[in-house]
Amino acid sequence: MNNQSTATANNGLDRFFKISERGSTVGREVRGGIVTFLTMAYILVLNPIILSGGADMNGDKLDFAMVAAGTALVAGVLTILMGMVANFPLALAAGLGLNAFVTYSIANQMTWADAMGLVVIEGIVILVLVLTGFREAVFNAVPVPLKVAISVGIGLFITLVGLVDSGFVGSGSGTPLTLGLGGTLQGWPVLVFCLGLMLVIALFVLRVRGAILISIVVTTVIAIIVEKVATIPASFNEDGTANPTAWNLNVPALPDSVVSTPDFGLLGKFSLLGSWENAGIVTVFLLIFTLLLTDFFDTLGTMTAVGSEAGLNDEEGVPPNTRKILVVDSVAAIAGGAASVSSNTSYIESTSGVAEGARTGLSAVVTGVLFLVATFFAPVVAVVPSEAAVPALVLVGFLMMQQVKDIDWDDMEIAIPAFLTIVLMPFAYSISAGIGAGFLAFVLIKVVRGKVSEVHALMWIIAAMFVVYFAISPISNWVN
Repeated sequence: MNNQSTATANNGLDRFFKISERGSTVGREVRGGIVTFLTMAYILVLNPIILSGGADMNGDKLDFAMVAAGTALVAGVLTILMGMVANFPLALAAGLGLNAFVTYSIANQMTWADAMGLVVIEGIVILVLVLTGFREAVFNAVPVPLKVAISVGIGLFITLVGLVDSGFVGSGSGTPLTLGLGGTLQGWPVLVFCLGLMLVIALFVLRVRGAILISIVVTTVIAIIVEKVATIPASFNEDGTANPTAWNLNVPALPDSVVSTPDFGLLGKFSLLGSWENAGIVTVFLLIFTLLLTDFFDTLGTMTAVGSEAGLNDEEGVPPNTRKILVVDSVAAIAGGAASVSSNTSYIESTSGVAEGARTGLSAVVTGVLFLVATFFAPVVAVVPSEAAVPALVLVGFLMMQQVKDIDWDDMEIAIPAFLTIVLMPFAYSISAGIGAGFLAFVLIKVVRGKVSEVHALMWIIAAMFVVYFAISPISNWVN
């Protein structure tokens, strides 16, 4: 479905970003950009925590403040580039999952410079695949119902992310997941999340403009008051064990200072060739392949979901300026490695800005500018706790779930692959895993039903790649 408007552009800004044409306004774009930033600003704290939490083969660790500064800088520049070049409401930052893989599976086999060099190589490979048209061709080869399933699955995925990050859902003793802590909701932070969720739902159903942004700001104020009154214990106890009733990430307390000077000392600290000597050619190839496949399909899924939620996709489920979106995303992977902050990729949290009305690249520019500003105002950004931001993800998950009605559930050839795609994204906590399972099921069903000719040639290649992806651990063990 395409909800673009034929309204007349009012000025140069309007014409450049096609704001009126897409049925939006400058105000909506600005609000959407702010909401997207607030929803994903946690990466400014979480990425440094992950990257500085591990050590390379020499026992060296990355500096927390330097990683934070580089994270904000790269996210800001690349998100602005996405808005200006691709005119798409999509923000980018260091990829979660990818950063953990770099920290705990790559860096421990080589130096940090070598590990970041692999990220740069992976980004270059993806860029080549985009420029040759392969990445876009793969996207076009995916059946439309599977693209819808990807969007729905991501909706459930980000809902689960929101529920887990808030502490509303946790790991159980006898079950994989349970309500809160041991089957009950405990701690003030969970209460703050519940208040935020009720507020954003109430504002949304009342059609209040800026519902998500208002809820984040108000809930943050509530969180600051709660922290001031209750003084929530630290996230980790004195013995190093986690405190499950504490704030998940940021502590919502007024900062001692508003401005801090960023240190960009990690920029350019990467090596393209060192990893081959330290880890071996075969190991390096497998590591690059894992990075590449995750980056490759996470972005395709995110791009589809954002375009679908914004009503920008065409009848085949393809967003506008697909090639440009993929080029910027590929450059982001290269830039992330070059700045030693891990691969940067498109963020599904962009859907929160879309839910606020964003339809153009102007919202991405706003988000990017805020990231650049955050390099100097990191203490202020750190005030917003995840418990105040993630209620937006739950609401966006509902909005994306509504697309499930567009899948023909009576057609087993598409219903089963769509089902696996949808459920495995949240259950496996991986967008790529859901996409891979759905694609493999689609090919399998076509084969057993004798409809091999209906499988696009590229789908065979994708299926083979995902077989290797799912079997990467035993393959690595066998090779080594």
